[in-house]
Amino acid sequence: MARRSLPSQEDLELTRGPEFVPAPVDDARLVDLDNEQESPFLRAQKRVPVRRGSLPRKTARKLKWVVLAVCLLGAGLFASGAVYAYGAHSWRFTIESGDDIEISGNAHVTRAQIMDVLGGDIGRNVFFVPLAERRHALEEIPWVESATVMRFLPNHVRVEVRERTPVAFARIGARIALIDANGVVMDLPASSPHRFSFPVITGMGEAEPLSTRAARMRIYSDVVRELDAGGANYSQDLSEVDLSDPQDVKVTVNDPSGAVLVHLGDANYLERFKTYIAHAAEWRQQFQKLESVDLRYDRQIIVNPDARSVPGQPLTATAVKAALAAGVKPAALTSADLKRAESATRAPDASRSGKPRAGKPKPAAKVRKPARKAKSRRAARHHQPVKNQESD
Repeated sequence: MARRSLPSQEDLELTRGPEFVPAPVDDARLVDLDNEQESPFLRAQKRVPVRRGSLPRKTARKLKWVVLAVCLLGAGLFASGAVYAYGAHSWRFTIESGDDIEISGNAHVTRAQIMDVLGGDIGRNVFFVPLAERRHALEEIPWVESATVMRFLPNHVRVEVRERTPVAFARIGARIALIDANGVVMDLPASSPHRFSFPVITGMGEAEPLSTRAARMRIYSDVVRELDAGGANYSQDLSEVDLSDPQDVKVTVNDPSGAVLVHLGDANYLERFKTYIAHAAEWRQQFQKLESVDLRYDRQIIVNPDARSVPGQPLTATAVKAALAAGVKPAALTSADLKRAESATRAPDASRSGKPRAGKPKPAAKVRKPARKAKSRRAARHHQPVKNQESD
């Protein structure tokens, strides 16, 4: 049986005649054919090898930013070093004199006291002045409550001082000083036109800690606040306040008829003081001398229970003069203190007047005789025996 041969590819191809008209093609079909995915059985295209770098593109981009940041940091450090070197060694930033140190806010603190703290910075670079240390040193001055130290370019230092506010005088040892509400003791200003009108607080020791003095000053503040309540201003009549016993506050009233020591206890200060004001004239008529009144008890008043307390350590004449000049009332001082200051005042006046002091007579001046008379007397004594021999 003969094998039938299959038609070849050429035989299968049709030859288009002249009357052949192609059928219209649907555009949507073309689109679908174009979008049809490639068959997995088709032969893959041959890949072209691409030469890549040693680092990935993302890593290389990060490395570029790191290098740029390091360069900028190095430039900043170099500029900072140059600026520091200029500021540390340039003469423009050197404090040349005390005129470059400005001080404000000081009324009782002298410029000399502040310059004792800042004077060592003259000739120093303004950037090397330790501002915190200078501030702490200024606040060690008793009159200074707080201080601010600032530097201003190119070479100025400004100091702003806030001083403490005194509320009373305080007799401590052999001197009288000022004291504030927190118990800080301040020396009397050397030269100040302002005179204070405060009572003198007694009963404080030199070795007392600040906490003890602060507790005593709280009692003093309560007494003054109650006595001045309602505009009475009774505290202006006080010359002395004894705070040695917190349970018994004693005040010395500056009465025109004589100072009186009044015991007010530890409460009801205003009520008890009004009792003294109301009966002071009556008590003076009943008693020959009114020295003290004890008002600590509610239904009992004791007149002249004790004499006026005298401080143990007397004041020096210089301390008395400074206290009187600052405004201390004479009633707060003892008669011995006043006499001591008066005698010290009279002594320089007597020396300036040129008059000799009493009890020391001025010695008489020695008169020297002429030399001729002395020679004639010696000659007379020499020739007298001769005349006696001739007469024999």
